[in-house]
Amino acid sequence: MPDHDSALQYDVAVVGGGPGGSTVATLARLGGARVLLLEKEASPAYKIGESLLPATIHGICPLLGVSDAIKKAKFVPKMGGTFRWGKSPEPWTFEFASSASMRGPTSTAFQVERIKFDRILLDNARDKGVDVRLGCAATGLLSDQGRVNGLTFLDSSGVSQNCRARYVVDASGHQTALAKAAGERIYSKFFQNIALFGYYRNGGRLPKPNQGNIFCAAFEHGWFWYIPLSDTLTSVGAVIGKEQAPILSSGYETAMSELISACAPVRDLLSGAERVTEGTYGQLRVRKDYSYSHTRFWAPGLVLVGDAACFIDPVFSSGVHLATYSGLLAARSINTCLENSLNEEECFGEFEARYRREYSHFYDFLLAFYDVDEDVDSYYWQARKILNSPESGNDAFIDLVAGVGGGGERLYGSAEEYLSERNGLGSVLFPDSSTDRSTNKKTEDKRAAFYTDLLGEITQVQVQAMWGDVRPSERPVFPGGLIPSQDGLHWTRPTVSKKAAGLRR
Repeated sequence: MPDHDSALQYDVAVVGGGPGGSTVATLARLGGARVLLLEKEASPAYKIGESLLPATIHGICPLLGVSDAIKKAKFVPKMGGTFRWGKSPEPWTFEFASSASMRGPTSTAFQVERIKFDRILLDNARDKGVDVRLGCAATGLLSDQGRVNGLTFLDSSGVSQNCRARYVVDASGHQTALAKAAGERIYSKFFQNIALFGYYRNGGRLPKPNQGNIFCAAFEHGWFWYIPLSDTLTSVGAVIGKEQAPILSSGYETAMSELISACAPVRDLLSGAERVTEGTYGQLRVRKDYSYSHTRFWAPGLVLVGDAACFIDPVFSSGVHLATYSGLLAARSINTCLENSLNEEECFGEFEARYRREYSHFYDFLLAFYDVDEDVDSYYWQARKILNSPESGNDAFIDLVAGVGGGGERLYGSAEEYLSERNGLGSVLFPDSSTDRSTNKKTEDKRAAFYTDLLGEITQVQVQAMWGDVRPSERPVFPGGLIPSQDGLHWTRPTVSKKAAGLRR
């Protein structure tokens, strides 16, 4: 047993060296904290989640100080996403630049090989002063009087050690063993898919200027992703419903061939390609993409970020975004509490409220996307119509997605009420998916309002990175809420103008 008296002492202990862990560790260190980061792998390991969003590249990366390293890595640039989805027989493209707030230099992102991307972020954390220890696996939490105050871990030699810390951050991903100390994991009944994926050499590319885009193609059994990682390497994955899992019993190779044959656009792109069979990318892999959220994202002394807290369907590439964004929010809360400038409940209440809000935006976005009119007469697509979904009876999960009102009251009486309000949202948000692309002003206004809400906070992060210390002050996201400090590393209360203060008297 380790000697508790000889425990390591840090302000913050982070479990997990992925994007979420590296982000919170680096930003906490920049805020002045002593930070330990434990990664169970001996070096950054293979991970899925290769298609990034502009908020990560133009918002988080500049705050971390890795923008130059990202540019030097020469990842494949992407302008948006291209889809063969819905009734339209022709592919259509969702461009980042279609949002007025993201036009210009922030309207692009990258497709990345995760081992390279994760290594850039992890090396940067070490360079900024984080104590990064590889080959170290967390084994449990230490606590005192209901508060987490450290953890136990096996070091790279297999020796058990203790670490005392003011805050422990669980960024260990969907297989976390620590998150249950914060809350219960509740699964969505709507997004319960299985992904079978591999890598191909010399696959085709979309016509310019969309050759770097992720391509998503719907077919009878689900949908495919097609992600160009270099001039010759492509990530290809089939996402099917859990009810279609028996197709995998014939073997992954056979199943993948059958699924590709059933999806004409992907079959055509791969007509001259061969599957990579050696090295890091040399095997077909399966992952259960079951969406979930924990009932709490934090407890005294413990914070959950990334997939340790929640996960949503991968069709809109939200994984790394939610991981790095939650890492930023968590670091602000930790830095503020370590300085004792605001109370913990207020700081982490802001963290969780903003994180849940971002998650709920993607949930609504995906509900709409799966609900667009689809010609394919299949169980997979019919079961994913909003009003047909078993999610209508899943009040526990919808309560986590919908949030609560200012007085703590439920905003919806039931999951069915929440989903009914969103019925038909697909045709509003994605008119290009239909053969009839006509819209009226009411529809256009509704779509504009949704995208403004969806992109509002993402845009704030990007503006912060672009303006630095001279950026304009933000408004609270929630009534009575907090705003980021000028350096972006802390929370602060908004300044009340003299005029507003006079009106309150």
